[in-house]
Amino acid sequence: MTEILDAVRNGASGEVLASTPMPETTRAVFVRRDEQNMFEGMASADKDPRRSLHVDEVPLPELAPDEVYLAVMASSINFNTVWTSIFEPLSTFGFLDRLGKESDFGARHALDYHIVGSDASGVVLRTGGAVRNWKVGDHVTVHCNYVDDQDPSSHDDSMMGSNQRIWGFETNFGGLADICVVKANQLMPKPTHLSWEEAAVNALCSSTSYRMLVSPNGAPVTQGDTVLIWGASGGIGSFAVQYVLNAGATPVGVVSSEQKAAMLHELGCEHVINRKEKDYQFWSDPHTQNEAEWRRLGKDIRSLVGTDPDIVFEHPGRSTMGASVFVAKRGGTIVTCAATSGYMIEYDNRHLWMKLKTIKGSHFSNYREAWAANALLCEGKIVPPLSAVFTLDDVGEATYEMHHNRHEGKIGILCAAEKEGLGITNPELRARVGEDRLTIFRRYA
Repeated sequence: MTEILDAVRNGASGEVLASTPMPETTRAVFVRRDEQNMFEGMASADKDPRRSLHVDEVPLPELAPDEVYLAVMASSINFNTVWTSIFEPLSTFGFLDRLGKESDFGARHALDYHIVGSDASGVVLRTGGAVRNWKVGDHVTVHCNYVDDQDPSSHDDSMMGSNQRIWGFETNFGGLADICVVKANQLMPKPTHLSWEEAAVNALCSSTSYRMLVSPNGAPVTQGDTVLIWGASGGIGSFAVQYVLNAGATPVGVVSSEQKAAMLHELGCEHVINRKEKDYQFWSDPHTQNEAEWRRLGKDIRSLVGTDPDIVFEHPGRSTMGASVFVAKRGGTIVTCAATSGYMIEYDNRHLWMKLKTIKGSHFSNYREAWAANALLCEGKIVPPLSAVFTLDDVGEATYEMHHNRHEGKIGILCAAEKEGLGITNPELRARVGEDRLTIFRRYA
């Protein structure tokens, strides 16, 4: 334990932290360049993140003028952590090498190890000379949009930047560490009523769902809409349910068990489909989809809400895209942000063009969208879907759990925080939101 992390844990002021020396190294989770072929020839399910993710001391890089050092109190596991750990669909070292060619500070990222993690909550330890809005001692959360403000295409919507990246996946020095490096324009205020681990699990998934369903850049939901949400008890899906409800619209959640259905009911989602119980067979074989099963799904949706969905919140990809295109209402929108079951998708284009439907691609969010999503968390209008907490030393096991879908909601990781439940500075707001509502996902885990 370094002196400065001890000071953070003891609640030291910004002045004390600023006068406490920074260490030269930090404990971090990383994959190694010389192991990027270790799973070659293996099936995806057999690739084990516990073998590839290492926890050890690594040097702290030089701080760029627009960056801060952050004491990471907690972080979380995302699917991009899984993809990095199994080097699939490709090794992330190619991302780091491309970033390394852009500038002198970019060259810091092209190392023989990649520190992972795209979420964090923590305390600012140092600020670069160009940082204006943040100071040492601030309690913050981090969103993962890593952009270049010198790229003109970034200035209308930073997600359109030609070199937009995801921090901790396409960059180095991510959030699964005791100390990380982050750009100042990734920082947001920490929700004061949440613990470090509750605050750490939101930014990537909540911001992604916000852009998909609230922002004009996605398929914004309006009052009275019906929205079909695949994976509604997972990370982005559980946020999608909440955004739909907040908009005065009707979510129809798709889950894989009665326990998950009960959890969604408690979250406020009245209409839930248990896909395991229904046993949909959207694919007759690996090359042929089954339209009769699409029709059965559409009938099940209409039996619940009396109409086809205006919006389909789509992220499984290959396994569901054909069905999603089919069941969407005439003139409806399928908004998609991922492909966890495979990215080579197929659908019947007749049902898209002849019924005037739209497929809308969406990827994370810009700073304004992430800030707005975080503000709703700060006000208690959105609750974190934290379902489990691991320590940094056990991050391989946590990533293995996500790889095999043995989780609900989000998995939090304690980094510099020594135990759960720390970091709450507004117990009055927490009481108003309600402990039962804040812990829905923990109670069903």
